[in-house]
Amino acid sequence: MRLVLTILMLCCGASAGAESVFYDDGPMAGQGLPFSESVRVGDLLLISGQLGVDDKNQLVSGGIQAEARQTLNNIGGALKRRGLGFEDVVKCTVFLADVSEWGEFNAIYAGYFEKPYPARSALGANGLALGARLELECIAAYPDSEAGD
Repeated sequence: MRLVLTILMLCCGASAGAESVFYDDGPMAGQGLPFSESVRVGDLLLISGQLGVDDKNQLVSGGIQAEARQTLNNIGGALKRRGLGFEDVVKCTVFLADVSEWGEFNAIYAGYFEKPYPARSALGANGLALGARLELECIAAYPDSEAGD
């Protein structure tokens, strides 16, 4: 994990000596799972893959659209807890259980972001946790005035 963070810091211009701060908040917090909800390294916030789970850590019902809304709300919560918003997101990676649901997901996703949109990658994935239809991870950048706080 530290190697990955170091590579990200070097590639993204962050100081090699930047401190890493690990956060375990939000959905799935305190469950003893082997990952942090997010990690701040310099002026970057790396948000672990989020699922469409509610406050009881249950996958919401209603298919891809309901999961997409809940997943993005969970991303929004992680951003807000760290003093950021969707406008600070610079990169997202989307994992879809069924790529044929791309259009439905994209329609929901587009409602959370404004131009200029973050960079994004997407791929089909088999066997997402809890039988989810999608998982979404994001990287956000703190504005210059916030860097190093």
